[in-house]
Amino acid sequence: MKSSFYQRLSARWKKAESLVCVGIDPISSKLPTIISDEKDSFFQFGKAVVEACAEYVCAFKPQFAHFAAEGRESELERLIEFIKLSYPDIPVVLDAKRGDIGSTADLYAAEAFKRYAADAVTVNPYLGFDSVDPFLEYADKGVILLCRTSNPSAIWIQDAESQGEKVFLKIARKAKERNVDGQIALVTGATYPEDLGLVRAIVQDMPLLVPGIGAQGGDLNAVLHNGLDSQKTGLLISSSREIIYASRGSDFPEAASLAAEELRNKINKNRYLDN
Repeated sequence: MKSSFYQRLSARWKKAESLVCVGIDPISSKLPTIISDEKDSFFQFGKAVVEACAEYVCAFKPQFAHFAAEGRESELERLIEFIKLSYPDIPVVLDAKRGDIGSTADLYAAEAFKRYAADAVTVNPYLGFDSVDPFLEYADKGVILLCRTSNPSAIWIQDAESQGEKVFLKIARKAKERNVDGQIALVTGATYPEDLGLVRAIVQDMPLLVPGIGAQGGDLNAVLHNGLDSQKTGLLISSSREIIYASRGSDFPEAASLAAEELRNKINKNRYLDN
């Protein structure tokens, strides 16, 4: 039986014909001037982006630290509540990259799924599955584990070998083993497309969250070639800055909408090719 997160995501892939996941990463210095002076500018910015891009996405991914660093957690709560009320079929991934054990991990899970009511959360599994199990207790939620991340220095740990296999591949195998209820997904960066293919071969049709397209230089066609599942879906291709900051003028919602639509169309043009 698949978790309701997987079911909602699968339904959204089909309904929107989209693999685009828009990251919502507000930064005060980059907000459009038309809303930058508003008391709740992070919420207003996020709401405008959501309304503009909803038609073209499979998920939204607000980044926790961007809100928390400026004491804007209440605006993050409001934003997720707005998405769930206005677009209940679009999953919300809380990008928090939590990783701890014991009661702290229990509380991080409660924060993500009770306080913020996210559909899924990113989690760091490099402390072992002690740091993951508390999140898996929420049977209807998604748990997206860091596996092969897009930052260059990650190879120091993730390429290290343990018992004859690279660590990121061991994480993929363990995730596959533990994914009994279909709750688990993996973060696999676009900057290592061949490794993305190795992960896909291990986890089969498990969802993969793929950052690194655009500013980090990931190749979209290589991601599609290596990462699509047997149904030509299976990916949440994450884009943030190229969409949400497409314009800093009063036309920023229209610019974000156009950028999201263009990315969706570019993906769809290529994902059904026999590549």
